[in-house]
Amino acid sequence: MMFEKTMLPKSIQCLQDYSLTKFIADLIAGITVGLVALPLTMAFAISSGVLPQSGLYCGILAGFLISAIGGSRCQVGGPTGAFVVVISGIVAKYGMNGLLLCTLMAGVIIALLGITGLGSAVKFIPRPVIVGFTNGIAMLIASTQIKDFFGLNIAHVPGDFPGRMSTLLAHANTFSIATTLLSTVALLSIIAIIRFAPRLPGSLAALFGATLLTYLFSLPVETVGSRYGGIPSGLPHFIPPVLDWHLISVLLPSAVTVAMLGSIESLLSATVADRMSGDRHNPNVELIAQGIANIVSPLFGGLPATGAIARTATNIRSGAQTPVAGMIHALVLLAILLFAAPLARFIPLAVLAAILFVVAYNMGEWGEIPQLLKLPWTDRAVWATTFGLTVFADLTVAVMVGMILAALLYIRKVTMTTTVTEVTEEYIEAARVHILQDKDIPDNVAIFRIHGPFLFGATDKLDEIVQRISELPPVVILRLRNMTAIDGTGIQALEDFAFSLHKANRTLLLCGAREQPASLMHKAEFARHIGSENICDSIDTALDRAKVIHSQGSNLSHPNV
Repeated sequence: MMFEKTMLPKSIQCLQDYSLTKFIADLIAGITVGLVALPLTMAFAISSGVLPQSGLYCGILAGFLISAIGGSRCQVGGPTGAFVVVISGIVAKYGMNGLLLCTLMAGVIIALLGITGLGSAVKFIPRPVIVGFTNGIAMLIASTQIKDFFGLNIAHVPGDFPGRMSTLLAHANTFSIATTLLSTVALLSIIAIIRFAPRLPGSLAALFGATLLTYLFSLPVETVGSRYGGIPSGLPHFIPPVLDWHLISVLLPSAVTVAMLGSIESLLSATVADRMSGDRHNPNVELIAQGIANIVSPLFGGLPATGAIARTATNIRSGAQTPVAGMIHALVLLAILLFAAPLARFIPLAVLAAILFVVAYNMGEWGEIPQLLKLPWTDRAVWATTFGLTVFADLTVAVMVGMILAALLYIRKVTMTTTVTEVTEEYIEAARVHILQDKDIPDNVAIFRIHGPFLFGATDKLDEIVQRISELPPVVILRLRNMTAIDGTGIQALEDFAFSLHKANRTLLLCGAREQPASLMHKAEFARHIGSENICDSIDTALDRAKVIHSQGSNLSHPNV
């Protein structure tokens, strides 16, 4: 019975105490996100080399299903930038039928991951690999938009990055003044709105403004109508892909890549939603929903779908209470498709390029790079290899090589933690300050320990503490005496843990870190998240620090968490 309850979609759980107040909040959030999703769904489709309506169909069908049967309360699904590079490559080689077939196969794989309970397996992908291919995808997306941003006169843009950049440079003198001015104004408008009015949908404002200017002044710029003939109004038609067994075997590696990307991004987005909303998603239920959505979407000509971090964040900031908001967002897109599709032919491609420039910048996680550069050369090598192969080779190859390198380095780190040490009187005396047997632990302190290597794949162990955070006393001590090693993913997990405790008005103290963890945490400047005074040499000094905190009667967590 417990298993059946936990496997229920979040929508069913939330509707048990649903009210009119929650519906009004969901309605406002859903309409807001639906309008935000409008330019993005079309932009992702166009940049992928397919018709703009394919993005809308995905946003409508997949977006509704992901919210209706998913495991996250505020997740919003649809096409995202992560798929652009993969989709464009598949379409170039195998056409639209190949893409639809690949998406369907990926949907089956994702659903199987959820059904078999392997949703948590995504945690075994280390942080340097994720950041590396995210950086690479962002750069590739930006490079594909240069032609439309400047209105370059190029008949065919090569699919590979070096060839694409060479061609763009060779035709730089063919830029259109009108297109460049329009796209630049649109880009600056989006940046200004994000900076000074973040609650407003900057991409939607730029879309409407640029479209109105193009229509009123008949600007000589390329539009959705001039390139694609507009967007057909009406419901999506059932057009299943043609099954080709030879093509299925050829597309299997690409389907695995799409499934992996979809799984990673959807669970990352759900995790972000948890932090913003205070909820906790079910990864396996979420993957089952993502799988079903990716099975249904290609049957109606739609793109691959996953959880969209930016739209999910917008949904929560707009006041979403339940998955109903995500379903309303899909219905808003459907209403636009049914009643306003003819107007889409006036949308200039330059504004969609400007929107995707902003998307590429935001999804690139560029702020992670300085943190990664503080990690050991092994983590930097994994990141650089994944990034380089993503840009200059192939995303599938990049992730495979990145994972192989990470696995080899994981083995290396674990073997390095094995030591043979003689037990001497000095050793026993030095360890005395770390033992708990003779310590008086006050009621306002809870002590936890990490035992063994704290590397990628093991970092979710802290979630068990976070789940009962409301029961914890004001001070939480994390003993690191028996933590033999840590990596970048482990440090990220500790940062998230510190953030959760700070948000719950608890103070985190760390004590007894060994040489490797202490050195890496120092390089990563972990102290800025909890304050250097809250990183202690031993349990003795940690308990003394807890007494100081208790005597001052306040939470002394560092403000920068």
